[in-house]
Amino acid sequence: MGTVFADIVVSNKRDEILAEAGHLAASAIRREPIEQVLVDTGASTLCLPRDVIERLGLPVKRTVVAITATGEVETTVHEQANLSVAGRSGVVECIALPEGSRPLLGVIPLEMLGLEPDLATHTLRVLPDDTKDSYIFLY
Repeated sequence: MGTVFADIVVSNKRDEILAEAGHLAASAIRREPIEQVLVDTGASTLCLPRDVIERLGLPVKRTVVAITATGEVETTVHEQANLSVAGRSGVVECIALPEGSRPLLGVIPLEMLGLEPDLATHTLRVLPDDTKDSYIFLY
C-alpha cells in the first residue's frame, strides 16, 4: 500500500460570487491553502478541522452522525466549499473534524474532479476529460 497526499486550496464560494458581482473585494475572499492533505478513499468527502471551516465561514448544512475508526461521532456538514486541487476545482460539502485533525480528501470530490490516487507514485492522477477516454460518463 501507499499513502497519497495532496496540496489543496479551499475557498468560500459565496465570497467568490459576491466578488464576481462587485459586492466584495477579491482580496476579501476567504481562502485557505492546505498542504499535505491525506487522500483517503475510505472517507466520503472533504473533511476539514473545525477551525479551518470557521475561518472560511462555511455555512452549516446539517448535523450528522459519522462513523469513525473509534466509533460514532456527531458532527456538522458544511456547504459552499470551493475545492481546488491538481488544476481542477468544484464546489463540495465538507465535514467538520476536531481542531488539530489531519484534513482528508475523500472519494466523492475525487470522483467529481476526475482524480484518482496513484499508489505507485504517491500522487494524484488527473483523469482525461477531453478525449474519448474521458472519466465522464452520461448513460
